[in-house]
Amino acid sequence: MNSKSSTNHESGKRFVAMVVDSPLCRVDPRAKLLLATVIAFCVMLPLEKLSVFWLLFMVFISMVGLAGAVLLRIRRIAFIIVILFFVDWFVVDVQFALLITLRLTLLVSSFVIFFSTTRPEEFRLALESLRLPYRYAFSLSLSLFSITTIYEEWRAIREAQRSRGAWEEGKGLRKIGRVVGGVIALVVPAVVLTVKRAWMLTESAHTRGFDSPRRHSCRRLMMKPIDWTVLLVSVSITVLFFI
Repeated sequence: MNSKSSTNHESGKRFVAMVVDSPLCRVDPRAKLLLATVIAFCVMLPLEKLSVFWLLFMVFISMVGLAGAVLLRIRRIAFIIVILFFVDWFVVDVQFALLITLRLTLLVSSFVIFFSTTRPEEFRLALESLRLPYRYAFSLSLSLFSITTIYEEWRAIREAQRSRGAWEEGKGLRKIGRVVGGVIALVVPAVVLTVKRAWMLTESAHTRGFDSPRRHSCRRLMMKPIDWTVLLVSVSITVLFFI
């Protein structure tokens, strides 16, 4: 019970929620990264093939339990998608509007497969195995998975400043000055806290031998038969669609 609660808590703290029940969680992160890349590469398909590929993609994400995560991402940009659809329809035609809509939704959804089933340490190990220097692999994985923490700090600052009367959401031109003052009251503490957190992380990393030439990871990635199967199937289907 406690492990389940901690898992749900971890999932809720991420910018892209971790879907722990998905079978892709057991797949090597390098295979999932290639899978997401080839899916994103398929946005260059023409409309007829892209429509078929998009339907197959929806079936696939339903099978691996990621339909909710993908639909959540699409719903968050639904307003932009609708505007682009009608603008492209008005400027060009409906087929072009449909093509752009399918490409945008597929591009947004492709990397949800990776980030919804991959933990930060797995992402870092995948980057290291691709010969990216540890400094950049660590920084990139930390920055991507710290977006939710920064958002929560911003929300906490906003609530604190609002309780002190420093932030008023006004309407009309007469309250623009109050809004600008409220924004300043939010930005200054947010910048200070972000710099403080970055300094603490830097000191902690160097204390633990971040720049040590002899450092090595306690865990190493090993490709399994299921990982090679995912690679082979994803690349084969992509090649078939482009032939």
